[in-house]
Amino acid sequence: MSTLRIVWLYPDLLSTYGDRGNLLVLAHRARARGIDVEPMQVRSDQRVPHTADMYLIGGGEDGPQAVAADRLLQDGALNRAAEAGKPILAICAGYQLLGASFYANGRAYEGLNILDLRSDRGPSRAVGEIAGEAAPQLGIGPITGFENHGGRTHLGEAVQPLARVTAGIGNDGATEGAWAGHVIGTYMHGPGLARNPKLADLLLAWAIGVDPSQLPPVDDTWPERLRAERFQALSAAQ
Repeated sequence: MSTLRIVWLYPDLLSTYGDRGNLLVLAHRARARGIDVEPMQVRSDQRVPHTADMYLIGGGEDGPQAVAADRLLQDGALNRAAEAGKPILAICAGYQLLGASFYANGRAYEGLNILDLRSDRGPSRAVGEIAGEAAPQLGIGPITGFENHGGRTHLGEAVQPLARVTAGIGNDGATEGAWAGHVIGTYMHGPGLARNPKLADLLLAWAIGVDPSQLPPVDDTWPERLRAERFQALSAAQ
């Protein structure tokens, strides 16, 4: 691959909680391995390019989430990217709108139906640290992040949980996130990839068509220190 093209979708609508950091992490980890990167910020009044290698979508409030879902449905490019096997990482509101439906502004909205799930309102807002044991098939180990959402997400048979919750709420207090094919949705802010470098490398490996074990190593001293500090803080609080 000459250049890795990573699209950050709708930063004008879904960029409330610092999820742009995921784009920065991916670009850094790719460039550290000698891979050229072309970050592409696509606003909600622009067409979504079909030629990208990876797509990222972040979190936001109810109103922007509903607008984003409507425009992505009209555009259709993200659904085609998922069908083509392109990696997609969706966070919080972006995660919810990948499902069949989500709840915003007091009512249900149609989602993109990329992932077999639906989201509605929970009995309370989930705010704080979240951690879990990731699906072993992914090979990314324990996950850590920060959640801030009022939704609960119900998984269908065609997806698997990203992780089993050990702290926090995630989807429903038992599972966190979902994945199918090369599409991953999660409630983890933080940003999520800064706290979970193996997840970042999994996405990179999918994008360039190699096994994660084939990626040259990078210095993860600081990400691992961050992870250790967060897990230690959770242990101390329990």
